[in-house]
Amino acid sequence: MTLEAPDLMTDPLALSVEDRAWVDRQLATLSAEEKIGQLFIFAAEQDTLEEIAELAALKPGGIHRFPGHDLDKAWASTRAAIDSATTPVVISGDIEGGTISYRFSTAIPNQLGIAACDDLALTGELARVVAEESAALGYNWSFTPVIDINAAWRNPVVGTRSYGSDVERIAGQAQAYIRALQAHGIAATAKHWPGDGYDDRDQHLVTTVNPLDMEAWEAGFGELYRRVIADGVMTVMSAHIALPAFVRSILPDAGREAFRPASVSRLLNETLLRERLGFRGLIVSDATGMAGLTSWADREERVPAVIENGCDMFLFSRSPASDVALMTKGLRESRLSEARLEAAVERILSFKARLGLHRMTAEERLPTLDDVRERLSVPANRIVAERAAGQGITLVKDAQQLLPLDPVRHRRVVVIEDAGWSFFVGAQPRNLDALKDALRAEGFEVRDFDSDHRPTRADADLILYLAGQEATPSLGSIFLDWGKLHGGSRKAMHRFGHEIPTLMISLGQPYYLFDAPDMATYINAYCGLESVQRALVPRLLGREPFAGVSPVDPFCGLEQAKW
Repeated sequence: MTLEAPDLMTDPLALSVEDRAWVDRQLATLSAEEKIGQLFIFAAEQDTLEEIAELAALKPGGIHRFPGHDLDKAWASTRAAIDSATTPVVISGDIEGGTISYRFSTAIPNQLGIAACDDLALTGELARVVAEESAALGYNWSFTPVIDINAAWRNPVVGTRSYGSDVERIAGQAQAYIRALQAHGIAATAKHWPGDGYDDRDQHLVTTVNPLDMEAWEAGFGELYRRVIADGVMTVMSAHIALPAFVRSILPDAGREAFRPASVSRLLNETLLRERLGFRGLIVSDATGMAGLTSWADREERVPAVIENGCDMFLFSRSPASDVALMTKGLRESRLSEARLEAAVERILSFKARLGLHRMTAEERLPTLDDVRERLSVPANRIVAERAAGQGITLVKDAQQLLPLDPVRHRRVVVIEDAGWSFFVGAQPRNLDALKDALRAEGFEVRDFDSDHRPTRADADLILYLAGQEATPSLGSIFLDWGKLHGGSRKAMHRFGHEIPTLMISLGQPYYLFDAPDMATYINAYCGLESVQRALVPRLLGREPFAGVSPVDPFCGLEQAKW
């Protein structure tokens, strides 16, 4: 299904007369219990029919599907979720690319890697790939793109999930992605409202703070949200992030209230986002189990507060039945008003009608398993993804004129690596074997670093550092862990660059020069997908150019790191 361009007034949930009539009929016939169910998006992580049945019994508005490893089970679980719903259920996913790409679909680079390609037409093609294959898997809604500004480069959760630090580049990339995604029937989500990336901390672990004054906020995040709203983005994710400057502009003596998370802030959701920025789409909370929310209030208070303060849907629950009961109790005790419940459910139904879910059969929403297999990772889509995998790779510096590598001069390669890890269930494997195998195929002798036998010029021609940690929730911080790399706290002090030619490649975080300013040759590849690893080799050997354009300052403002 394709979605026509929204009315430029702009209402991304604008409906035909017939679709509006369906929404009105549904709203009139749903019981209070069913309306409360519509508020929830529950996470299905196990790919079992038992899990789906348990969630479906609560009649949720949405089911969030994490990528599994078994396509047959994933298909059966999604089909069960669709079949079990009397009011159509929306299927959502964190379809962000990078190592979050699903194993049986075409893997595309993460957002920072896409931004480094500096090619909006390619961004649109990648969004098409994501939309077509996600629709084949039954998805209707992607929690992308991230439009955060990667200003605090130590932030562990923005980094590679963002389009970088430049507002114009972020806006252009996000608009190209949203237009293509929604044109192919998948609702897009701008996140994380009211804007992340200026706080070193992670809202999964603490309520984070957007510290900008309102003039600076308007020039950055205000501009970004106005542009994607004008382009018709259908949903915005309200995060556990405070914006004290705006709250204090209305409540000068706000005190603690200045640091209320957006997910439970009427001022940020209703006054700023809806009234001042004119957003008329659906607001979904960020995951409600995150410490940025759980540390603000107790569960009984915060469950109804998410909806009462302007979010239309409540994302995830550690105890679905208990949270439904708390939402019901909140309604009964007037902590959730009837008016907010009605407004939220009306918007949820309008969202589903805009997606055409009420007109689609189960087979239209999720094709047969054989048909799904034929639509995933098709050659044409892989060509687009592989082009992006290579095009974004960025040569940051080569002060020692090491490149191109040569399998004679640099034959004996010692690899020192940290592949990193991912928070996301079902993420791509975290290893860097594809790069090492590709180097071996070119005639290099590649061995892993042995911390008990320090390499010397007599037995090594090249030291190759590989750092693979992409931005991911709950990491705490991202830095180059020398002790882990070298096998101990004392060995962390070793450096090889003046004895043996040394190259560092990041397949994740783009800022490792802060911790390794002495690395004379440094490359940012942004993500550890096998396609990116393979694309590195012809560039290391000088057969292909380094075409990536850095979306951030990889030197972290340090002149020292440039040499």
